[in-house]
Amino acid sequence: MKKRTIWIGVVFILLAALFIYIGFFKKEDREKSKKDKPQRKVAAIVVKPSTLIDEISVSGSLQAYESVDLKNEVAGRVVLINLPEGKFVKNGTLLVKLFDEDLQSTLKKLQSQLAVQQQIYKRQSELLKVNGISQNDYELTGLQINSLKADIEVEKTLIRKTEVRAPFDGVIGLRNISVGAIVTPSTLLATIRTANKLKLDFFVPEKYSSELQPGMKVKFTMSNSAKLFDATVMATEHGIDDATRNLKIRAVVNSNSKELISGGFTNVQLRLNENKNALMIPTQAIIPQEDNKILIVAREGKATFIKVKTGIRKSSTVEITDGIQVGDTIVTSGLLFLKEGANLSYSSVK
Repeated sequence: MKKRTIWIGVVFILLAALFIYIGFFKKEDREKSKKDKPQRKVAAIVVKPSTLIDEISVSGSLQAYESVDLKNEVAGRVVLINLPEGKFVKNGTLLVKLFDEDLQSTLKKLQSQLAVQQQIYKRQSELLKVNGISQNDYELTGLQINSLKADIEVEKTLIRKTEVRAPFDGVIGLRNISVGAIVTPSTLLATIRTANKLKLDFFVPEKYSSELQPGMKVKFTMSNSAKLFDATVMATEHGIDDATRNLKIRAVVNSNSKELISGGFTNVQLRLNENKNALMIPTQAIIPQEDNKILIVAREGKATFIKVKTGIRKSSTVEITDGIQVGDTIVTSGLLFLKEGANLSYSSVK
């Protein structure tokens, strides 16, 4: 029995020694395997200052600098039309004339009455010098003369309302009437627009409203061409639109081209400011989180996770406004495999 117990103890000692031996060498093998496993390499860039031009692109539309729908002030029959479609006319040119013979007859009657009263007034002034007429009769004649003059001015005003004249130098559009037509004040006769002078209307988001001031230069292209045209901001609306939260801007077009047509759609390019010391990094280097944005920065050869603030975003780069400085090395690839404090090995550094 005693001998059996001794053999059992020897077996247990041998088994324990075997387990210890196996565990020691497996741990050594794991550590060796870990050391022999090649480390994943990452790409990185060294932060350098660069020039950043803050530009935005918005849509706009061209408008005639002056544009008017031509309409008559009173109803009547058209007796004369001078609306040369697509042609230039000078300010004050008679474009449409309505029937006014009844008004002309009334005017002639009043002018005849005025001439008679003026002759009477002249004779009465001579009689008044020799007391041949009372002062009251003389003044009544003068009052009648003034009344007739006022009636004549009213009649001339009514006659002028039968005429439609060009309000400014411009080009006539397509006419909508013919001689003999009965028109009312709501009838559109034609349109007139200034020639060779256009304005550009566009909207910018509220956050850029303080950046645009009168005199600022802008460039734009038409929807059917890549050619750049110039314009100068002339005024801004004095309030943000409640529905769109945009500010309306108006500019005067400086370019002159047949491609520029009133009502045309444009793409407006605004150059707001320029920063020659901007810190720009590839957008893929940013690790977005719920409340923060993270960059992996190399510090003493190890990965360090840094919270940063971003600014202007371009197509493939983004501005970092806080968190890094010139000379920092930023990891741009293999971000998902790195942990805080991991040793870094680079495949390329730009």
